[in-house]
Amino acid sequence: MCPRLSQRFPQFALLWLLVLQGTSAWVSNTAQRHHHLRQLLPLSVKKTRVLDDAITSSSSSTTTTTTTTTTQPKATIQILMSDTGGGHRASANALRDAWNTLYPNQIECDIVDIYTEYGPVWPYNDYVRMYKLMAQYPWTWDLFFRFGSTPFGLWLNAFLLETICFQSFVTCLQQPDFITTKKRADMVVSVHPLCQDIALKILAYLDTNGATRDPQYRTTPFCTVVTDLGGAHPTWFHPQVDQCFVPSDALRQLALQRNLQPSQIVQHGLPIRQGFWNSPLSSTEQPSSTTTTSNTKAPRHTALGLHPELPTVLLVGGGDGMGGLVEMALSLQQELQDAQLVVICGNNRAAQETLQQHSAANNMVVRGFVSNMDEYMRAADVLVTKAGPGTIAEACICGLPCMLFAYLPGQEEGNIPFVEQGGFGAYCSDPKEIATTVRSWIADPQQLAVMQENAFKAARPQATLDIARDLAEIVFRHNEKKVDGGTGKGESSGVVEASL
Repeated sequence: MCPRLSQRFPQFALLWLLVLQGTSAWVSNTAQRHHHLRQLLPLSVKKTRVLDDAITSSSSSTTTTTTTTTTQPKATIQILMSDTGGGHRASANALRDAWNTLYPNQIECDIVDIYTEYGPVWPYNDYVRMYKLMAQYPWTWDLFFRFGSTPFGLWLNAFLLETICFQSFVTCLQQPDFITTKKRADMVVSVHPLCQDIALKILAYLDTNGATRDPQYRTTPFCTVVTDLGGAHPTWFHPQVDQCFVPSDALRQLALQRNLQPSQIVQHGLPIRQGFWNSPLSSTEQPSSTTTTSNTKAPRHTALGLHPELPTVLLVGGGDGMGGLVEMALSLQQELQDAQLVVICGNNRAAQETLQQHSAANNMVVRGFVSNMDEYMRAADVLVTKAGPGTIAEACICGLPCMLFAYLPGQEEGNIPFVEQGGFGAYCSDPKEIATTVRSWIADPQQLAVMQENAFKAARPQATLDIARDLAEIVFRHNEKKVDGGTGKGESSGVVEASL
């Protein structure tokens, strides 16, 4: 930890304790009032999930061609997450889409931002805004991450969550919006680091009719799907989960260090958006030291309104457009005279408007938020981005060399060696140096081909489907045992997987 952080650490920790102690003094009355409000306004707090269901119904009709029947009621799965960064919801949506593709009409999924929708008081119901604020001032995130990773920080977080949020979160896990069964979930899945300990205690409480909160007495299946890549917070790993899905060797080691057994750890990769599951680059687009990749990608360029023959550099700032996009884009534009630059600004409208004023002078194309990122990645030759785990995993599937320019201290730090040691990218924070390096990659087809091949080697395009299959098997077996009075054979009769 840097000297400035170490000087502020004791004062900051003390301030945090005082604030939350004051909060807990009135939480019981607020929680009771909050419970009644949730009962009175079920539609308003569930609007996100209603939209998810609408999207699912339309997308699943176009991604599956096999119809199946089942002799069992739908299995129900609740996914717990928080919109602190776009990756958690994206992973949850990816798993939901995978179930709809593999097991149409057999699994009903409820995705809930448990902190925003059920957090009874500040700061729990304000995590999303706080995350965005801390992302703008990374030293504050670094402080929270490192303090929360200490033994005292882990204990304090668990204690305050159970003291303040337990009853409100019980409401969430006890009454999910399942149209089919009108009962709580057959299985719970976490895709967020702060949804393990408290959820396991609540499931034990519900499964034993309030007799205990000890997770070892839980009977409802619970699994964790880690959505970080090269590093992760300790709260991701709880020894009482049924399965913990990790994307990398580094996170497997972290899970073992947190006392998970090897039999609990499954390594497939990161769950990613549906556009990246299949359809890798065609044989004519595979990297070669003797061909220019932009020439083989001409049809993809044309479809996106890009110059068909120019090498393409893709600059991405994340869904919220975080990072110094304007300065980075202008440096790249100045340096890449013989290439085209595509800038995806996300929801950063200010950056988009500023860059559009410069886009006419040179080969720079500016976009806002896009829903076809897979098409842009497959059309690009180099990706310039922050060190987000999902973006890196998707880039690998497209064989896309990565220049990382920013990272969130803590969990994203480990993504840098993942890229560098994998041989398909580098990290630099200086826009001018980044532009110079990217230009050198573009100018050297042989080096670019090697980096592209290394990116392909790190890719796990089937990870989402593999994770979804494993989770489905767990819930199907659990439900079969319930039907058999606890003596099920672990076979999912009546469950049919659709062909892709």
